[in-house]
Amino acid sequence: MTSTQKHLTSFKAYDIRGRIPDELNADMAYKIGRGYASLLSPKKVCIGRDVRLSSEDFSASVTRGLTDQGCDVIDIGLCPTEEVYFATFHLKLDGGIMVTASHNPMDYNGMKLVREQAKPISADSGLKDIERLVIDERFSPATRKGEAQSVSVRAAYIDHLMSYIHPEKLKKFRIVMNCGNGCASPILDELEKRLPMLEFIKLFPEPDGTFPNGIPNPILPETRGVTIDAIKTHKADLGIAWDGDCDRCFFFDEKGEFLEGYYIVGFLGAAFVKRHPGAKIVHDPRLVWNTAEMVREAGGIPIMTKAGHAFIKERMRMEDAIYGGEMSAHHYFRDFAYADSGMIPWLLMVETISAENKPLSELMADRMDKYPVSGEINRKVADPPGVLRQIEDSYKGKEFNVEYVDGVSMEFKDWRFNLRASNTEPVIRLNVETRHNPELLKEKTNEILGLIEKAG
Repeated sequence: MTSTQKHLTSFKAYDIRGRIPDELNADMAYKIGRGYASLLSPKKVCIGRDVRLSSEDFSASVTRGLTDQGCDVIDIGLCPTEEVYFATFHLKLDGGIMVTASHNPMDYNGMKLVREQAKPISADSGLKDIERLVIDERFSPATRKGEAQSVSVRAAYIDHLMSYIHPEKLKKFRIVMNCGNGCASPILDELEKRLPMLEFIKLFPEPDGTFPNGIPNPILPETRGVTIDAIKTHKADLGIAWDGDCDRCFFFDEKGEFLEGYYIVGFLGAAFVKRHPGAKIVHDPRLVWNTAEMVREAGGIPIMTKAGHAFIKERMRMEDAIYGGEMSAHHYFRDFAYADSGMIPWLLMVETISAENKPLSELMADRMDKYPVSGEINRKVADPPGVLRQIEDSYKGKEFNVEYVDGVSMEFKDWRFNLRASNTEPVIRLNVETRHNPELLKEKTNEILGLIEKAG
């Protein structure tokens, strides 16, 4: 690596992620540890890792980099990403690093970095500075050798998760839980002991970095079949599936229908407002009508901000929002240091279903009928900003409202769309929603996709 290098491909907008060993390797992991410590001068940092075959080696390399810079390390071992966030704020540490590539292919790995109070480190809040330090290998001099120790925060973490619900209010439910051979199962094992009224049917519970049943990424339709089949076979009340590092959870109703994350945001947002009247709820701009309506009807204040965890967390802190959600199945909680959790949402969902005394399909049917959506559609284009301008120009003068919170959102009487460029890939992402009109949804989605094809 030389100082003439301008950029490392593994450094993304929100995290570090790359193919092994050409984009990311143990030597680079060591330098990332040194760069992190050189930039932040932390005294004590938490480190955790996912199930990937390279994660233990990478974790050891990052630890060595941190300790060589004089930083002490608390190693919490194999865990979901959110447990690193928890350890960081619970133990009042100066930061945390999670070694994970989430739902990327097997030959990838990466890292998610936070500072004190689990505040995210992204491209505009330190990640680029760490990248420059790694490229130039100009690390600050260390006055001491740091120490590393293994510590478990699991019991305190489980206690925290349980604090979001009232177990005595839960009804008996049978739940299919697709762990995907990732990090979810060890947490579910502990929660199962505390929730005897729930029957857990676990699919692929063994943490296994070879991912014998495929990379866990439930946002892809082709990965959902096994969960759907198990729900029907076991006559379950609902189903849940997680991605590899367990920071996103996806829901299925008792009929095996996949529920778009968009509807879950409105559902959880309204549930929080009922508990905390007047609360603020932050959401992303891709799909908004259902969330805003549910939150307002419950007596809350919906606040729209740019998609992406760094933006959601920053706005939540600014507004003191109790909950934030994205249609991508990321859910954020004020009492969890504004960080995202894949475990808190399903616990809240079970408690809410218990209180409503209705099946999940019935609770969701009205919302899905009222605001049908396209789901996020990605298209590769050579010039994303140019395509966005052309699409906007095609509808100029016809819209009731246009916003530029994230890409362009154009609202009409009975439909709206958001079109935005990806922060991590050379693609644009389209989301369309209508009011009570699936035919219009199909028409307008195809219309915009045709314009995108024509533009680029």
